Amino acid sequence: MARRPGPTRRVRVLELSADKAQRREDRLATEEPLEIRLDAPGLPIERFGITMRTPGHDFELAAGQLFAEQVFDAREDLRSIAYCTDADLSDEEEFNVVTVHLSTQPAVGWQARHVSSACGVCGKESVADVAVAASDIRTDLEVAASVVAEAPTRLRQGQRVFASTGGLHAAGIFTLDGRLHVVREDVGRHNAVDKAIGHCLLEGVDMTASMLCVSGRVAYEIVQKAARAGISTIVAVGAPSSLAVDVAERIGATIVGFVRDDRMVVYSHADRVSHTTTPPVDRND
Repeated sequence: MARRPGPTRRVRVLELSADKAQRREDRLATEEPLEIRLDAPGLPIERFGITMRTPGHDFELAAGQLFAEQVFDAREDLRSIAYCTDADLSDEEEFNVVTVHLSTQPAVGWQARHVSSACGVCGKESVADVAVAASDIRTDLEVAASVVAEAPTRLRQGQRVFASTGGLHAAGIFTLDGRLHVVREDVGRHNAVDKAIGHCLLEGVDMTASMLCVSGRVAYEIVQKAARAGISTIVAVGAPSSLAVDVAERIGATIVGFVRDDRMVVYSHADRVSHTTTPPVDRND
């Protein structure tokens, strides 16, 4: 029977301090490869890519990553997702290979790629290939500054594996009035975002009136992943990159960084962040 990898692994360590040395047990965040395969009607099964991830919520990761790469466009395009059971796979590989079965043809021009846990663009052929088309964010929905301020704390409360390892990134998706949809963790910050978006996608959650909160910084790939899902507001404990802000300004997304200690910095489309606690109202209605 194959062993399903868990999100953490026990190790023996030597801890040194100023006045003593002790051996004890510690926990590490698991990092293992996940191969994602693509099965579409009338086409042979192909490998999309391999990502280094923390095991858990693998189907969400696969769905979120393929959605971000525009291989498919809607939940209805997914027939099923399953672990691969090829006879040539070893026991160690069984839960590290996932096949995404589409009910439609994949987008024209998709290509297999190799990604890592650290980078959302590894394996791209050129700078031009890095850009992922995303629809402009067209909404007047606002989010209260008080809701933004609470998001990192609530994200941290949902980081169960981080609490035991200290070694994972997190992404959470909230409604604009502060209700939590999901928190997902991973050694890769892009993977955490893909898992969170993949969860909402598979569960049929409308993300167009949502806020994405991440535990670190915001690179432009995270802006593009959020925009692809229709998420209008991105909240981060850390800073955004210059390109993330440029992309957000262009497509109409709001980025709020350094959200901690009763402080925040709004980098783009600041009109969406309200200083009142009034529930958000879509003035387009």
